[in-house]
Amino acid sequence: MINVGIIGTGFMAVAHIRAYRKVPNARIVALANPSGRHLDGDFSHVAGNVGSQEPVRLDMSAVRAYRRVEDLLADPDVHVIDICTPTPTHVDLCLAALAAGKHVLVEKPIARTSAEARRIAAAAALAAAKGIFLMPALCIRFWPEYAWTRQVIASGIHGKVLDARFRRVAQAPGWGHGHFLRGDQSGGGLLDLHVHDTDFVVHCFGRPAFVTSSGYSRVSGAIDHVVTLFHYPGGPTVSAEGSWAMSDGFGFNMAFTVNLERATLDFDIARGNDALRVFVPGQAPVTVKPDGGDGYVGELRHFIDSIAARRAPSVVTPADAVSSIEVCEAEERSIQESATIPLP
Repeated sequence: MINVGIIGTGFMAVAHIRAYRKVPNARIVALANPSGRHLDGDFSHVAGNVGSQEPVRLDMSAVRAYRRVEDLLADPDVHVIDICTPTPTHVDLCLAALAAGKHVLVEKPIARTSAEARRIAAAAALAAAKGIFLMPALCIRFWPEYAWTRQVIASGIHGKVLDARFRRVAQAPGWGHGHFLRGDQSGGGLLDLHVHDTDFVVHCFGRPAFVTSSGYSRVSGAIDHVVTLFHYPGGPTVSAEGSWAMSDGFGFNMAFTVNLERATLDFDIARGNDALRVFVPGQAPVTVKPDGGDGYVGELRHFIDSIAARRAPSVVTPADAVSSIEVCEAEERSIQESATIPLP
């Protein structure tokens, strides 16, 4: 059994608690939050933008509650530290947890800048040599419909990808810490939300040669709406839109369309049970329902299974998280300079 201590008690912690309940060899044994918020285990009023909204109440009879992070890190019964705190805290918490000999799962973005992300990746590399592993929580790589689509792309069963379009748009986040609406801390919609699709684009097609982006700030002072063309010489044509700029009441939507030589794959979470549809010439459209629950379950299962097997998680690595932030920073530069930006 892998024992988990969670730092932070907001929406992402609740999403992870729900997911851990579906991972047989994981057990939550501790929570930490300096403010003391939700350390009674009652998360019934915590909500977010995706995943189950079922109220969560954690039985604290077997879970230790800490106001001091240092006390959690010193707990010998905790094997894994799950960091669900605001982005500006990630560097110090990751470095401290790794130094304490704990495996680490850290929410995205793993840091506010690529330079800070590289500090985490360097510490993770040293820890990995000692059998201590860190995994960034880039959950879209594990979201069943996205993972299934990547498998189809890689298999070549429907030929090459001609074009792919991704969309992740929402009203400004109204839950949790005020840091979301401080772009200097969160990175705005570009870094905190759009990073999911930037990462998935790189996951499917590799690092682009150039990016051309357009966008604007609306709520955070950083880039809150972005539309990017990812340049791949010789194809495919790949674009993504990300936003925190929708008006109140809009809610949240994620969608994509991947057009291959012999099929079109179309996903829209707004369609519910018919979210993922496949269109093949000469055949009736088909709804595909991949197994696996939501992406949080797949993400945590992969992480916990890797730790139990004493191997580094392979689906997403610290280097992947660094690269995604680097691409997002290139997108930001493209908007600021009205230019196409190369990526080394």
